Amino acid sequence: MKRPLAWNLVLALAWAALWGSFTAVDLVVGLVMGFLAIAWLSPLLGGARYARKVPRSAGLALYFLWELVVSSLRVAWDVVTPTAWRSPGFVAIPLDAHTEVEITALANLVTLTPGSLSLDVSDDRSTLYVHTMWAEDPDAVRREIKEGFERRVLELLR
Repeated sequence: MKRPLAWNLVLALAWAALWGSFTAVDLVVGLVMGFLAIAWLSPLLGGARYARKVPRSAGLALYFLWELVVSSLRVAWDVVTPTAWRSPGFVAIPLDAHTEVEITALANLVTLTPGSLSLDVSDDRSTLYVHTMWAEDPDAVRREIKEGFERRVLELLR
């Protein structure tokens, strides 16, 4: 199947037209129903890659939103309490990501999360340098980034 996203949008519009209502809820339900139809027919039509990527995209988005909320609350708590819990530092993260797109996506997700900032990538693109507000356990920071953001980014982009 060529252009499964376009087909999904067409199916969503058809769904909304059948219901006679073009509200946001009807369009979202149409997108979900269209995706389910494409995923179900993907062995016949060749949309298997699209059927894999959409749930992974949603998973990455939900994981990012969760990390955004948790880290925002952690930073806010550290700001409003009289005791400073932070122990800032720099952590080198060895990368499994190799392409520019993978590294850029990972670095941006890390930077968009409050309390952490991607600083640099080594010349050989094997290490990402991150500043974090809580670097008391650098191994835990590495594990959290590698098993969280990097794993999900690689699942989505590969």
